[in-house]
Amino acid sequence: MKNDQQKMLDGEAYNPLCKELRKQRSRAKALCFEYNRAHPDQKGKKQQILSKLLNSVNKAVIEANFYCDYGYNITLGSNFYANHNCTILDPAPVVIGNNVMFGPNVNLSTATHPLNAEERATGSETAQPIYIEDNVWIGMGVQILAGVTIGKNSVIAAGAVVNKSIPSNSLAAGVPAKVIKNLT
Repeated sequence: MKNDQQKMLDGEAYNPLCKELRKQRSRAKALCFEYNRAHPDQKGKKQQILSKLLNSVNKAVIEANFYCDYGYNITLGSNFYANHNCTILDPAPVVIGNNVMFGPNVNLSTATHPLNAEERATGSETAQPIYIEDNVWIGMGVQILAGVTIGKNSVIAAGAVVNKSIPSNSLAAGVPAKVIKNLT
């Protein structure tokens, strides 16, 4: 029988309040706290903390404050930059390619809850991965929801809510985000 972490990683309904997942989130939150309190000039220390927290770092620059649920589901390509107040809720994988930039206040959430109120009251949730391909710019205040892929060379305009995948070489904007221009 699968435990809740295995169910979470397999994209099945799981209980996020089980003891093991609470412990893992607590570890990640402690590392985020340490990262966010490190002096900006302590780049080596900040990279060490990110290396403990995330699956793959590749010398990322993430401005404080940064928050995540688990960290081990986040993979960053080279030359990643996130401006202030980035939050990545990562019960499912979040894979970010090379040369990706986030504006301030960007939020990614792989978690989702049942629409049915009775199911939702049980505390159960599911998660779907988020993929952001190479050379993507995510503008200020963008929200990216579970199950989304953003294709290479795309730009997501400030304030957009991305609830469906965006093809490569696209400019997307709005709530919900829609492709408004091809960038080739």
